[in-house]
Amino acid sequence: MRTSYSSHHAAGFSLVELMIGLLIGMLAIVVMMQVFSVSEGYKRTTTGGDDAQNDGAIALYGLQRDMQQSGLGVSGFQVIGCDVLLRAGVTLNAVSPVTINHASIPPLPFPAGARDAGTDSLLVVYGNGNGGVEGEKVEAQPSQNTYTVAAAATSAAASGAFAASDKVIVEPQPRPSPCSLQMATVNSVATTNVQVVGAGVAGMSGGIIYNLGQTPKVRVYAVQNANLTVCDYTVYDCGSAANVGNTAVWVPIASNIVSLRAEYGRDTTAPSMNGTVDVFDQATPTSACLWARVSAVRLVLVARSAQYDKNDQRLATAAAPQWASSSAAIDLSGYADWQHYRYKLFQTVVPLRNMAWQGAQAGC
Repeated sequence: MRTSYSSHHAAGFSLVELMIGLLIGMLAIVVMMQVFSVSEGYKRTTTGGDDAQNDGAIALYGLQRDMQQSGLGVSGFQVIGCDVLLRAGVTLNAVSPVTINHASIPPLPFPAGARDAGTDSLLVVYGNGNGGVEGEKVEAQPSQNTYTVAAAATSAAASGAFAASDKVIVEPQPRPSPCSLQMATVNSVATTNVQVVGAGVAGMSGGIIYNLGQTPKVRVYAVQNANLTVCDYTVYDCGSAANVGNTAVWVPIASNIVSLRAEYGRDTTAPSMNGTVDVFDQATPTSACLWARVSAVRLVLVARSAQYDKNDQRLATAAAPQWASSSAAIDLSGYADWQHYRYKLFQTVVPLRNMAWQGAQAGC
């Protein structure tokens, strides 16, 4: 028997061909990973922009809502600008619906002060009582802590204009000078009398009671460490430097908020006001007449994306965002590498309706 062999050898890959195939495969993987990396970077940037937009919109909504209610119960011409003792050891100086950079709030940049460098703070005050904005006149004072309200308010007192546990500010007339008042708590309400806890205030016949309701709001908003925070003055001493940085006192309510700026909208018409905003500035009023001329606040919040752009050749932000103020640039220099982030700017003008409803004050 003769064995026959095929003249063709078995086919296969050589070592060189395998190495070339591996090289091509590796190059393909590198290209795919590069495309994936760039695509993922764009996706994170887009997502970060959406997060900034959401954070800013939510923060602005809450702040704007508080400001629209500001002044309820404390915007009367006789009480605005007075110092009010909220409780033992804590006094709110120059009470007003909204105060930009209130003097009692630690002014130095965070962490020594209550706000980041280049930002503003806002102190907002309002009540939730059923009494009138102008307060109720006191006709008589049977005892130092019992006040008989005016006849026009008697039926209102009986039907709920005042109630036990309401917080009230009692002010003798004429307006004290200097105007130093205190917040009291209603103990009981009869048909004609409103009785407060404690010794009360003497000489209230002809005076005024301002009802702030059972849960008045005295809140300070400030940007701390790129977070919008709020401090409740009715619970904590927001003016104490020892409380700065304490997240139980200054509670973060929105992250990646890097700037809060505000200006008063004031009526400068002379000799008498006409109720129209003529200018915006940050000059804090120093008298009741000047406060009466403030009927709006221009406000801007700047939100930052959480995504850091590390490409030095293609910075995310070449210049700081601008707003409508005459000093238009938003100062972000207090944040390291601020140009490596993207920003959303939210700006609005908030009417102080509890001031506007009072109209033009005679003599102002």
